[in-house]
Amino acid sequence: MLIVSFGVLLTVARETEFNLWGFIFIMLAAVMSGFRWCMTQILLQKEEYGLKNPFTLMSYVTPVMAITTAILSIAMDPWHDFRASHFFDSSAHILKSSLLMLLGGSLAFFMVLTEYVLVSVTSAVTVTIAGIVKEAVTILVAVLFFNDPFTWLKGLGLATIIFGVSLFNLYKYHRFKKGHHSKHVDPNFQPSNGASKYVILDDDTEDQVDTS
Repeated sequence: MLIVSFGVLLTVARETEFNLWGFIFIMLAAVMSGFRWCMTQILLQKEEYGLKNPFTLMSYVTPVMAITTAILSIAMDPWHDFRASHFFDSSAHILKSSLLMLLGGSLAFFMVLTEYVLVSVTSAVTVTIAGIVKEAVTILVAVLFFNDPFTWLKGLGLATIIFGVSLFNLYKYHRFKKGHHSKHVDPNFQPSNGASKYVILDDDTEDQVDTS
């Protein structure tokens, strides 16, 4: 993770001026994002919560997120300029804008659903790594299609990210092979679920059972 984080840092080096409060808020957002995915992993992978189905979890969290976003939008967005916007000044523009919002909302829904499915079968760390790969792809698209300047720091950062992700995948592969080998060596070996080979929580639980 440190290697991947260093690669991300290199890709954005010299892009903007350093601001202390901006740095603090970014770090806080990163911590809260990690906390969110850890809580999501616990809810999806613990059978006693009854939320192992990603659709079931989304049916609980989506209304809360929608209501919270609506309250913040009403409080902070300039709704009094709604009719003056050229996106909603005619029936054709209203229809076009509504269709675009529906398309964006559908893509966001399926993206979040994919993330939940990924968390349910792997771990929050894997989702974080996948998100970093997405950022790297975004940088490449910006360079190739939008003529974003490509510096040697960005190239070094992308190479570092690829190297870190490759090490992570290699670690996951060896861990999977180790669990698969243990299953064949010990006939009584029965994992609690398909995600146990990825999840530290299940490993800790099994250790507590063995010691007791």
